[in-house]
Amino acid sequence: MKYCLLIHDDEAMWGGMSDEDRSQLYKEYGEFSDDLVARGLMRGGDQLQPTSTATTVRVRDGKTLTTDGPFAETKEQLGGYYIVECANLDEAIEAAGRIPSLASGGSVEVRPLIDM
Repeated sequence: MKYCLLIHDDEAMWGGMSDEDRSQLYKEYGEFSDDLVARGLMRGGDQLQPTSTATTVRVRDGKTLTTDGPFAETKEQLGGYYIVECANLDEAIEAAGRIPSLASGGSVEVRPLIDM
């Protein structure tokens, strides 16, 4: 089954990191991604641009409305995702638990995908 691992972090944390710390975290993400590939679990994933680049789209009374920024103000923002194919939820949770930014207080939502 495919799962989406939705990575939520405080964007301010990323902005406040030194270049050295940011490089180290990217290195850890690279190693994590390489491990998913080696284990045959990786199906895709990307880091997202900051929420300041987001546009939210709604349709109300037949009219398309757009607003700058994310849908809701939260302490953590969706910063990226992985698509993994795992035997079961336990394997997906194990993979999610190794995402590097969890060590700095982030969270990962594990959500099964519907196979269309």
